[in-house]
Amino acid sequence: MNTHRQYSLFDQVCLSVDQALRAIFDNPKTTGRPYPAANEIEVEMTASQRNYSAALMRVNHAGEVCAQALYHGQVVFSRCGVVREKMYQAAIEEGDHLAWCRLRIDELGSHTSYLNLLWYLGSFGIGFTAGLVGDHWSLGFLAETESQVVQHLEKQLTLLPLQDKKSYKILQQMQLDEAEHRNDAIKAGASRLPFPVRKLMSMVSKIMVKTAYWM
Repeated sequence: MNTHRQYSLFDQVCLSVDQALRAIFDNPKTTGRPYPAANEIEVEMTASQRNYSAALMRVNHAGEVCAQALYHGQVVFSRCGVVREKMYQAAIEEGDHLAWCRLRIDELGSHTSYLNLLWYLGSFGIGFTAGLVGDHWSLGFLAETESQVVQHLEKQLTLLPLQDKKSYKILQQMQLDEAEHRNDAIKAGASRLPFPVRKLMSMVSKIMVKTAYWM
């Protein structure tokens, strides 16, 4: 028996609006996994160190808003039920990351990016377009995105103040999850994107990172 519900266009619109509001206002669907930094003791840091850690986590939070939007946009035009289900599940796991980053930013006494709505809309449009060109290319876009995120997190882990073990634990778990999402996309039949597309994605990502760091 087929357990996949068939959504009408109206259903899709309502679902997309609900997902967008949840991502932008920090109420995403999550798996309910424990906070990775729950058992880490908060070590005293200088104001400068706390502000720096908060700015790095703000970048990662903005990245997770983008990730939510990319998955949501791609799901709209996914033709394969299995691929659609994988993306939906990955979006929920990314919801964990969004919640963890927000909690850490709150602990550091800072704020999330003021441009989250812009990040979401732009990324949703990119994901929507990727979904239009077919599942293999959509999966390829997903695999490349996650590959770049893994590299980004690797760099972030070296930038954090040594005292900030809590943020380190969060990013470490996020990196493991992103690598798993990348590998799942490849196993599902992702097509490798042309070099110019991969380069453009990297450039856009760098703009977001630099902007979200300050705003």
